[in-house]
Amino acid sequence: MKEKIKNSLKNSFVNLCRIIPMILAVVGLVGLFKAYITPQILQKFFNGNVIHDVLMGVIAGGVSVGQPFLSYIIGGELLKEGVSLYAVTAFILSFVTLGVVQLPLQIEIFGKRFTILFNVLSFIFTIIVSIVTVWTLKILGLV
Repeated sequence: MKEKIKNSLKNSFVNLCRIIPMILAVVGLVGLFKAYITPQILQKFFNGNVIHDVLMGVIAGGVSVGQPFLSYIIGGELLKEGVSLYAVTAFILSFVTLGVVQLPLQIEIFGKRFTILFNVLSFIFTIIVSIVTVWTLKILGLV
C-alpha cells in the first residue's frame, strides 16, 4: 500500500512537471489578451449581420479565456453598447466551451485527436446553439 502511494505521488509529480510550462504559457497569453483586447475593440468587429456577428462572437469568445462569470459581465456590457444578442450569445458560449489559447495544454492532457475533435464540434454547435437560442427568445417574445 505504501509503495502504491509512493508511485502515485511520483507519477503525479512527473505529470505536473510536464504540464507546468503549458500552464505558465496559458497564464501569459491570458494576460496579453486581457491587456490588449478590450470590449471596445470587440465591439468594432460586430456589424449587425446575424452570420457575421455570430462568427465574430465565436471567434472573440474562443480566443478569450477566463472564468464563465466574466463572460456574462462582458456580454452584458456588449449588449449595453449595442452589440447584437446573436453575437453576445455566441461570445458567451464560445468563451465557456472553446479554448484556442489553451489548445497546447489540452493537447498535452487529452491528446491531439480528442482536443481537435472537441474544439471543432464545440465551434459548430456554438454557432447553431447561438442562433437557435436567440430565435427561441424571439418566438417566446422575451427579446
